[in-house]
Amino acid sequence: MATSTKIFSLEGKGLKLDTAEDLEKHIADLRANDVEEVRLLGNTLGIGACKLLGEVLATKKNLRIANLADIFTGRLLNEIPEALSSLLTSILNLPKLNTINLNDNAFGLNTQAPLVAFLAAHVPLQHLYLNNNGLGPHAGILIADALSELHAKKEEARKQGQDVPYLETVICGRNRLENGSMTAWAKTFSLHNKVREVKMVQNGIRQEGISHLLSEGLRHATELRVLDLQDNTSTLLGAKALAQVAPGWTEIKELGVGELLLSNKGSVALGKALAKGKNAKLEVLRLQYNDISAGGLKALAAAAKEALPALKKIELNGNKLSEEDESIIALQELFEERKESLAGDVVVEDEWGLDSLSDLEDESEEEEEEEEEEEEEGVEERAEKLIKEAEEAQEEPTVQLKDKEVEDLAKKLEKTSI
Repeated sequence: MATSTKIFSLEGKGLKLDTAEDLEKHIADLRANDVEEVRLLGNTLGIGACKLLGEVLATKKNLRIANLADIFTGRLLNEIPEALSSLLTSILNLPKLNTINLNDNAFGLNTQAPLVAFLAAHVPLQHLYLNNNGLGPHAGILIADALSELHAKKEEARKQGQDVPYLETVICGRNRLENGSMTAWAKTFSLHNKVREVKMVQNGIRQEGISHLLSEGLRHATELRVLDLQDNTSTLLGAKALAQVAPGWTEIKELGVGELLLSNKGSVALGKALAKGKNAKLEVLRLQYNDISAGGLKALAAAAKEALPALKKIELNGNKLSEEDESIIALQELFEERKESLAGDVVVEDEWGLDSLSDLEDESEEEEEEEEEEEEEGVEERAEKLIKEAEEAQEEPTVQLKDKEVEDLAKKLEKTSI
């Protein structure tokens, strides 16, 4: 079979498929071929279309990748749970389906039940993409708890002699997870400690949540290759936690901690941690908009030269620096030398050096003198705060769906097993 027939795609066609009849016109190739990947993103599917699609996908025992991103645009709130249940119930028993992409679907708290049931039970899951789903902290807790339950089922399957992949990729950004769900997510990552790629950008997580996620969760993820926590709020508290756990990530290649307000003292702590030489495979370090000034950059530049031999790119725009700073000049020279010796014959310039420094902010001496360490709360106080925020998150109101069939489908999904 030609490689092209292994992939079925309706990607980006903008089709509005309400009924089974609407879908049938477009899936002859899907029915005819033993596909390994389906790409349905960029269309909108109704209940009838999803039921038929689920029936067809259930026959594809070699399916590995299901890209179901952005398939519910314009759908009513009470349509999505049943449509989603029809799809997820059908593909739950596919033994090779290891990658699920549900980006850009507006699930939120009111439509998460089928997803939660699926994630708790789909043992082959290896790569999960849940970006921009409007989850909120309560649904975030439910998703994280489902993944923790999945870990137990994976372990049980291994005990029975099954070849079960580890969960390696978790992309869950732009979902307003906030502090309230961080205790649940920390538990998830402490269990799924073979994870290699984690991206949780733009989630409204504050310093207590970032600190807990790192110290109690991602600290255990010793095989991490990519971590992106950009556009949350770390401050010095989170920066200290990052500095404590980073040396344990000996395999990490890309660290995204831009727009976290690490602070200058936080960047000094991170620089000292990286200088320990435990992150020798690190290639990309994203540090934009972090209130880093000359002292912090000096520590980072020293680490780059002495302890990070694979580092080839640092993003620094938006910090309190001057383009003439001696550390910036030293980094530019260092990356130019490394590019000449390591890049090979084909050089992709964007992969090397510093980013654009068009938005640097001049640092005043007065600001540097006035910078003070945060008044840190004790461990118990922070833990109590996170517990309280988790409790508040779980009190989020939900819209009561009238369609009893939705509940039945969710229950059916919970009882289905591989």
